[in-house]
Amino acid sequence: MRSTLLLLFASLSLVAAAAEYHYDFHREAEAIYEDVMRLELDLAEAGIERLQRDEPRNLVAHHLGSYVDFFRLYLSGDERLDARLQERFDRRIELLERGDPASPYFNYALAEAFLHRSLIDVRFERHLAAFRSLNRANKYLLDNADRFPQFLPTFKDLGLLQAAVGTIPPQYKWGVELFSSLTGTIPAGRKLMQRAVADRESPFATETSVLHALMELYLADDAERALRTVTALDLQPATNKLHCFVLATIIMRNDRNADALRILEAQPRGGSSAEFPYLDFLLGQAKLRNLNPRARLHYQSFLLRYPGRHFREEALQKIAWSYLLEADVAGYHRAMAEIEAGSRAGGDESATREAMTGKVPHLDLLKARLLFDGGYFSRARQRLDAIDRSKLTTDENLEFLYRTGRVLDGLKDHPGALSFYERTISLGRDNPAYFACNAALQAGLLEEDRGRYPAARKYFTQCLELSPAEYRTGLHMMAKAGLDRISGKMR
Repeated sequence: MRSTLLLLFASLSLVAAAAEYHYDFHREAEAIYEDVMRLELDLAEAGIERLQRDEPRNLVAHHLGSYVDFFRLYLSGDERLDARLQERFDRRIELLERGDPASPYFNYALAEAFLHRSLIDVRFERHLAAFRSLNRANKYLLDNADRFPQFLPTFKDLGLLQAAVGTIPPQYKWGVELFSSLTGTIPAGRKLMQRAVADRESPFATETSVLHALMELYLADDAERALRTVTALDLQPATNKLHCFVLATIIMRNDRNADALRILEAQPRGGSSAEFPYLDFLLGQAKLRNLNPRARLHYQSFLLRYPGRHFREEALQKIAWSYLLEADVAGYHRAMAEIEAGSRAGGDESATREAMTGKVPHLDLLKARLLFDGGYFSRARQRLDAIDRSKLTTDENLEFLYRTGRVLDGLKDHPGALSFYERTISLGRDNPAYFACNAALQAGLLEEDRGRYPAARKYFTQCLELSPAEYRTGLHMMAKAGLDRISGKMR
């Protein structure tokens, strides 16, 4: 009897303790969240400290703290800072786990903390840890969707996660197999995201719409829909660095480089908001794509301001290319000599490979590439037409075929593009360059757009069968996403 009473007392004590913790996303909390989304992270952190002091049992403070730490790490790429913030993450999880499971915020706040952590782990190439955090987040979200189906913010994260799982390429399937709760497809993720977007009264409404746009851009390969989505929002790129990044990124993917350039040149500088060095990287990219050698000033600014190890090799490569645009081969070699292979990200990996070969890119092929990436398709075609193919090396001829296919694709000459893609695949399947792999991917995307799904599946499968020395993971993710999108359209 005595042991039964003790057990009952302990259980009641736990319930009472949990009940003391609550989630009140009141006006002050919303103001802190808005500070976060303006990247006023110091101001937000001060607000969080004040909220914790005045309402120590309001766990919304710890939910908001997860956003602050995520942005500090993601914007800076600073792994030393990550090591210092790990203890704060552990403490945050410990406190959030003391919350009231009867509230939908219990699962939601924990899921967001693990999602933020997984994105940081991916950035720092800790893939096992990323899968582990994704698995934890997914379980919380699935439980919330089941128990609180009217709490729509759940579907913002669950939709994004399920769509992302649908793009995981074969070389990372071990993560899905290891954590069996990770399942999903792009169509399923899009449906869940639509439920979240419908909640216009949510304090997370703008964030949800932006994530919806980015999902359409990167996972559904629908750049036009992504642009329509963000255009409908009241984004302020001249005063908000995060808005500037989102809008410029989506506009660039819609082949409107000049518009993106105007936005990036007007980016907010100075002030109290967090540093966002990658905006200078994007500004350099926009200028380089218009063959402006002064792009290197912005890449140099990025390198001075960014403490992380990612994007550095790619920035040095782009600086080297800017010297080539001025016929300064010595300058090209000086910049390339600084590349140290500090990152395995796609652009960095490609830059490192170029540095290791010691080969100077063919200038007209380089210009055609840059112009194409900026959406200047007619100018790119002119560069290609001016090339004397009899003077090209074997590797340069393969690149010529690939670039011609891409430019014809941009000009909507679909039969011509497919012809050059086929020739690229045939001649380049054993070449370490990414040309054949991406030619297969682009052919698949073209056929998908034309509603020719069996042909699209053939090309996406070919893409997955090729393993270039650069960009492999990104290309395979997009091919896997393509297969996922068309799977329900072939029945």
